[in-house]
Amino acid sequence: MLISYKSRNVEISDAAKEYTEKRLARFDRLIGAEEATVTVRSIRDRQRLEVAIPYHGMLIRGEDEGYDIFTCIDNVTNKLESQIHKYRSRLIQRGRRVAAEAPVAEEPHWVEDDQPVKIKTFTTKPMTVEEGIMQMNLLGHNFFVFVNSDGNTVNVLYRRNDGEYGLLMPEA
Repeated sequence: MLISYKSRNVEISDAAKEYTEKRLARFDRLIGAEEATVTVRSIRDRQRLEVAIPYHGMLIRGEDEGYDIFTCIDNVTNKLESQIHKYRSRLIQRGRRVAAEAPVAEEPHWVEDDQPVKIKTFTTKPMTVEEGIMQMNLLGHNFFVFVNSDGNTVNVLYRRNDGEYGLLMPEA
């Protein structure tokens, strides 16, 4: 498995890299994951760890924050494993595969006030609303932009305050 490391305000030790590779090796056996991105940030005396693994066009992502990087690695891999099991069981229930693209490029962009702080670009393949909800939940986001396969229009899914989902569609 090819693991790329990114760090901010912290140096990732060789022991932490070795432990991460050992823990992420299970995903190579479990789902045949070929690559993963590990991001470590230091915020004061705490470590924030994020792991993203592309899987069948989806992006499975987990993050944790704590004082010990090794505990964070354990927590994130457990979260990723439960997400994969949930994702697989939903696919088996539906009897089909999900075809979606994960975000590919992420470029920070710092500009003056009242302007975007960060701009993300991503590619999409048409998907149903149910597949969009699944992708949004796998990413752990409160909203998700996708191309609806029913009408080939850009739609936005979002999580409402009552826990339900909302869908924004353009008028015809």
